[in-house]
Amino acid sequence: MHKDITGIILSGGRSSRMGVNKSLLKIGDKTVIEHVVKLMRSLFEKVLIVTNDPGEYSFLNVPLFEDIYTRMGPLAGIHSGLVNSDTRKNFILSCDLPLITSEMIEYLITYETDKAITVAKAEGFVQQLCGLYDKSCIDKAEEILKAELNTETRNDDQKKRGCRVLSLLHECGAEILDAEILPFYSPDFYFNMNKREDYELALKKLADA
Repeated sequence: MHKDITGIILSGGRSSRMGVNKSLLKIGDKTVIEHVVKLMRSLFEKVLIVTNDPGEYSFLNVPLFEDIYTRMGPLAGIHSGLVNSDTRKNFILSCDLPLITSEMIEYLITYETDKAITVAKAEGFVQQLCGLYDKSCIDKAEEILKAELNTETRNDDQKKRGCRVLSLLHECGAEILDAEILPFYSPDFYFNMNKREDYELALKKLADA
């Protein structure tokens, strides 16, 4: 149990591709968000959720915080989580990674580095919404968010995407680990549940585990 790291769960997306709030879908007798909270509580003494719909999560008995910069994508969620955390180190986890394991999280948080951010690269992507973020990233995150707000030439696609978390990794400095070389690695760790088919596949993977 880590007392010096806060577990921050991001559950602020609109789930437009799923059609319903994906974090409230059931896996077994519990919702996805309950499974994620249980995992985070097994690792971290302090756990909080960043969401723009706090009323939907009041049953969890977890501190809930909204984005400070609204409708700005996952970077806004990371920013709010870091602002509302009272620990220097913070583990960020998106709620749509239901198959991530405590072993993978432990590897990320115990890896020795002087970088402000520790994430993994896997399945062809930098897995930016599953990693260790230092509270010192707040100022850079805010700079990126404000710059995005002040850019009047943003097109509709850019507005939908919001701010790129990768910009924060670049600005703050990130240790990007190769997850696929780990002996315990599974492609399922970063299985992203966005569509109904993804949810059904997640259920099958868990049933076969």
